[in-house]
Amino acid sequence: MKNYKVTVNGTTYEVDVEEIGGAPAVQEVKMVAPAAAVKPTPAPKPAPAPAPKKEAVAAPAGGAVEQVLAPLPGVVLSVNVKPGEQVKVNQVLLIFEAMKMENEIVASRAGTVKEVFVVKGDMLESGKPVVSLA
Repeated sequence: MKNYKVTVNGTTYEVDVEEIGGAPAVQEVKMVAPAAAVKPTPAPKPAPAPAPKKEAVAAPAGGAVEQVLAPLPGVVLSVNVKPGEQVKVNQVLLIFEAMKMENEIVASRAGTVKEVFVVKGDMLESGKPVVSLA
């Protein structure tokens, strides 16, 4: 038989525990008055993490070409632009499936679609160019 002190919700109990395989014994539970009324102190709240700084993306200088890259491997579901088409910031260029979810690739800046490197059904590789903007 072993004797333990257990505290539950601020109340301390003395508990006798019988070992398995030992002779059955009468178990006693005694309530013990707490030594001092100690209130649990709440854990300090963590300081909020600073918001990540967004880096300014400079538009390529006068007519420079920017390649839009695939962020994840996946399968192209639809291509929403054609060469020569004008696009606006955040306009959807294409939709692809990755990890059983449909994802959009959007234009990071306004410009003209110079070239489209993929067609519906193509497999994308991470970092592969999909569209170039002038």
